[in-house]
Amino acid sequence: MSQQQENGISRRDFVRISGRFGLTSTLLAASGIGATMTASSLARAAEEEEKKRNQTTPKHTLRFGASGFNERNLDIQKSGQLFFARDIEARTNGAIRVEFMGSNEVCNQLDCVSKTQQGIVDMFSASTQNSAGGAPYYNVLDFAYMFPSTASMFHFFYDNRSEKLFREPLRERHNIQFLFTHCDLRGLMMGLKWADKPLVTSLEDLAGTKNRVTGTQLGRIAMQQLNLNPVPVAWEETLDGLRQGLLDGSETWMAAVAYAGMAPVVSQAVDLRFFAGTEHTAMSLPVFDKLGGDLQDQVMESAYTAQIFTQGMNEAGRVQVVGAAENPMPGTVFAKNNVRVAPLSDEVRQQAAEMCAPEFNPEPWEQWRERLNGWAGGIDVYQEIHGIAREIPSDMAAVNVKPNRWWRA
Repeated sequence: MSQQQENGISRRDFVRISGRFGLTSTLLAASGIGATMTASSLARAAEEEEKKRNQTTPKHTLRFGASGFNERNLDIQKSGQLFFARDIEARTNGAIRVEFMGSNEVCNQLDCVSKTQQGIVDMFSASTQNSAGGAPYYNVLDFAYMFPSTASMFHFFYDNRSEKLFREPLRERHNIQFLFTHCDLRGLMMGLKWADKPLVTSLEDLAGTKNRVTGTQLGRIAMQQLNLNPVPVAWEETLDGLRQGLLDGSETWMAAVAYAGMAPVVSQAVDLRFFAGTEHTAMSLPVFDKLGGDLQDQVMESAYTAQIFTQGMNEAGRVQVVGAAENPMPGTVFAKNNVRVAPLSDEVRQQAAEMCAPEFNPEPWEQWRERLNGWAGGIDVYQEIHGIAREIPSDMAAVNVKPNRWWRA
């Protein structure tokens, strides 16, 4: 049963309501109703939302291309897109209006970044890993085992040094203003041919398997070193591949399995945590520059607030909505779809790090490290980010990382 049917909303009802009141107003309304949503309650809320948003004439209307994001997965992955849209409209008193275009309407995971660079959309949301094909500096986040935890990732993105190491090169090389991101770590999501196999406990269990890889070039290096046979497969072919056994698995993070509708064809979620999973929101730098100083400040404040939102909400959602735990809670996506979580031991992950991480196995990474260092002005970006990620205790909870306005000195 789909998420919208459980909530009493059919696809036809949603299309009808969004056709009348606009997709953005309908999605914003839906995000505020939750599990009690019905067609009539959504229509009333969408009408109220649209009236409120039309009380002022915007100075800037920003087209927001969000790959895959729609009413069906609204409450699964808490990556902050609609929260940001609502916050920036309220914060600017309607001077900025956001027109949300999800469900791959104008762009998908692989091309949202290029369509932003081309001016087709003004801002976008997609994983940095899939965006790396169109903006290669995103690869800097994808060195194997550079981040030991999600807490270390939030610590880096809040840190002022992330401007020089990450955001500034994105602006200079790719015309992208990075706003905020959710943080997770990627594992292997095994398809239905693994349903009757014992739970994965070792790297040997995975050796030689055939696994879909996203757009990240560095992620492929890690998979090759781990003998995981990375194969680039179009998203529309991935689910069938996992269902029919043509693919053993796919590298992604657990919330993405639920968010992208993969759970029915995933039998084991192997918690390898071998590189970053970051569903981020960014915008065109030329568009950002045209806003002027005051509105730019407001955009960054909204990005900061959305970063805090994702820090807390996604951590809770992974356990309470997705079921990304060794024993998924009843009612979670994993529990409903019989997805078993293979937690792996610290020793197995250390073994994996020694096989593929640059600090233990530098040779496969040298070409990319040199390239990324050059783009960053000669800084050893891997070493710098690796160090920042280890400034906090390895067992710190992600929700305990202190927020910081990273763009301010």
